[in-house]
Amino acid sequence: MSKQSALLSAPTSALLLEVVDGALIIQHWGAPLQGDLASVQTAIRPSIANSSWDFPQFPGIMRESSRGFLGRPTLSGHRQGKAWSTKFEVTDFHHSKNNVTVTLRDFHAELEVTLNFDLDAYGVLTQKGSVKNIGSSDYNLNEFIHWLPLPKEATQTLDFAGRWSNERNPQRKDIATGTWVRESREGRSGHNFSIADIALTPQTSFQSGNAWATSIAWSGNSHYLVEKLFDGSTSIGAGELLLPGEITLAAGESYEAPALVSVFSAEGLDGVSAAYHSYLRARSVHPKRPRPLTLNMWEALYFDHNEEKIKALIDVAAEVGIERVVLDDGWFHSRRDDRAGLGDWVIDPAVWPNGLSPIIKYINDKGIEFGLWFEGEMVNPDSDLYRAHPEWILHEGDRVPPLWRHQLVLDLGHEGAFNHVLEQTSAVLSAHNIAYIKWDHNRVLVDAGHLGKAGVHRQTQAIYRLFAELKKRHTGLEIESCASGGARIDLGVIDLVDRFWTSDNNDALERQTIQRWTAQVIAPELLGTHIGPTHGHQTGRTLELSMRATTALFGHAGIEWNITEATEQERKHLATWAQYYKDNRAHLHSGKMVRVDYPEAHAYLHGVTAHDLSKAIFAYVQLTPTVAIHPSPLKFPGLDPSATYSVKAVFPAGKPRFMLITPPDWMSGITLSGSALASIGVTAPILAPANAFLIEITKA
Repeated sequence: MSKQSALLSAPTSALLLEVVDGALIIQHWGAPLQGDLASVQTAIRPSIANSSWDFPQFPGIMRESSRGFLGRPTLSGHRQGKAWSTKFEVTDFHHSKNNVTVTLRDFHAELEVTLNFDLDAYGVLTQKGSVKNIGSSDYNLNEFIHWLPLPKEATQTLDFAGRWSNERNPQRKDIATGTWVRESREGRSGHNFSIADIALTPQTSFQSGNAWATSIAWSGNSHYLVEKLFDGSTSIGAGELLLPGEITLAAGESYEAPALVSVFSAEGLDGVSAAYHSYLRARSVHPKRPRPLTLNMWEALYFDHNEEKIKALIDVAAEVGIERVVLDDGWFHSRRDDRAGLGDWVIDPAVWPNGLSPIIKYINDKGIEFGLWFEGEMVNPDSDLYRAHPEWILHEGDRVPPLWRHQLVLDLGHEGAFNHVLEQTSAVLSAHNIAYIKWDHNRVLVDAGHLGKAGVHRQTQAIYRLFAELKKRHTGLEIESCASGGARIDLGVIDLVDRFWTSDNNDALERQTIQRWTAQVIAPELLGTHIGPTHGHQTGRTLELSMRATTALFGHAGIEWNITEATEQERKHLATWAQYYKDNRAHLHSGKMVRVDYPEAHAYLHGVTAHDLSKAIFAYVQLTPTVAIHPSPLKFPGLDPSATYSVKAVFPAGKPRFMLITPPDWMSGITLSGSALASIGVTAPILAPANAFLIEITKA
């Protein structure tokens, strides 16, 4: 049999696959490769160690005990206790350009695994896998994990932890011998979901160094893993976390594993982000039209739905330049607080005696789109739906799961419940001019059973099916994924939604870090970034409008504030900021995100640079007080070193609070070369804590 191997190549990375002794092996994932690769297997063949196998073993991508592997396998399962161990052999190997599909079979275990590897032009590697039962009896699948090898220099990992209103906090740590597992068991990706697991060298920073990143494309239970064995080999992996008995494959049935979407970068964490953002922007379903400036009315109204109050809000929204408004929770049957009404998706005549059509017309007549909030996966016990169908909740046996925010979870795997939500939602959309829905998910799933079996996998598939059907029925409909803020932001649902609500926390100081790390994977134009109230509802902190506006600019911008309470000066600033967003969103939503490795912890310096290096917009953000009187200078990497740029500070929403007598001279305008901007930079002004301003850099 001739040698079977494939090299998938991109300008920034490569994947080398080879079949050895019937096993599929990833020989390399990392920097690009060139030249004759015929002897790679010989070059890396290990020694025969003392007290070890008599001959080299090649466990391959399936990581099997039968092939001498002593770590965690790729696949785990059994047939009533039998067929518990596998030894897969490659039976088909198809390589076409940058895509490889491999079929592996184990005729003793009666299983067939199909693996697909695709490396795109941006260096994004997509791994897909399926497991098929080719036997006659049921096969119980416990686990299927995508794994990738790591080189010895990858000695650290970076992942993200969080909670409600404080999502995606980075945690960087050394890789030790053993298995490190980050699990998400919320039934949704979750606030504590690590949007990526990234292996690093100790020297890796935003701008330089090697990074190997993985992100699982799944919105249900999941786990990330890093494993270092006693022999020194290290791997990184991820997969769906399956609950006991959740996947039983009958004869001929298959399990499709969630894809693993991975990036190698030799240009630091920003190189990883650039690859993910380019990959997302290249999708056919990526939003094409400019992202509308959005006013969400939740923090302006809460449950106090008053038509005249809303009209007053809309009048100010039109004045400042809002393009879309969203009516949040409280419009439907019996919904006067969060204790009742979920599940009854009909307009409440007690609040809207004339229905929603008049207020939608009022909004549309101002040239503004209308959006509406739903939380279709949930039900209150105090609802007509629950009184009629208490059996339609996710539950086990005769137990009712504990309440969370006074609500339970509808079993969308039940066709009755699924059709109820679909038809009621669709009826509201069909009867009105609704361009957009904000779809919330405000509690975790526990005891989540479907007809006696674990139901999280089925529930996740159902919400994908629901979103797809709503979009099919209502052409042009956009969907925002919200889950108590940022608890369902992942690459699994991303092809079905057009926006993520990044966090319920609108405090701009907190949002700086939340947005900074959510954008590690997700392109900024998909992240809702809003100006919150002067006095933050989540933290109680009072922040300058310039700080709140600067923070909100770097994403799909909007406002979450009762702007009827804004002063005349604040409204003028909102209008100039709104126009600045509209004038620059094409740049902000297409360029390369840059997070400067600023040498002091008191500040962030970040921005977006055009791919042709003609323009950049940066923000300097003072987080905490400076230690030294004069902060480190502001340096801007990645520009054309030989080009000349004009540089100036801009204040579309008013100036920040300075702590100085006179600001640096350059702020009113200066001309410098790209090399000077990168190597020397400009003096940082002294700002009060929790303040920020913008810096425009334009090729002269």
